[in-house]
Amino acid sequence: MKIETVKDGRIMTVTLEGRLDTTTAPSLEAELRREINGVEELTLDFNGLEYLSSAGLRVLLAAQKVMNRQGSMVIRGVNETIQDIFDVTGFSDILTIE
Repeated sequence: MKIETVKDGRIMTVTLEGRLDTTTAPSLEAELRREINGVEELTLDFNGLEYLSSAGLRVLLAAQKVMNRQGSMVIRGVNETIQDIFDVTGFSDILTIE
């Protein structure tokens, strides 16, 4: 998986490409922990994301909890397969998906 982070003051965009699964979720978790302090607007760009596992969902939930305290989080570019995962798991009710 490829992770690209762009931070502009209190706004951060994280672009993901590939698979967010058991193998790659720790990399995203580490990146978010390292960069999320002071961020008020977090955007996750899923345009290049092909697959999302339960390990990835756990990382997203943790990020959402942090952002509930310090700002907002939005997920953009979700494909139909990943949207189905969000719907089935109930994450579409927890996350802001555009």
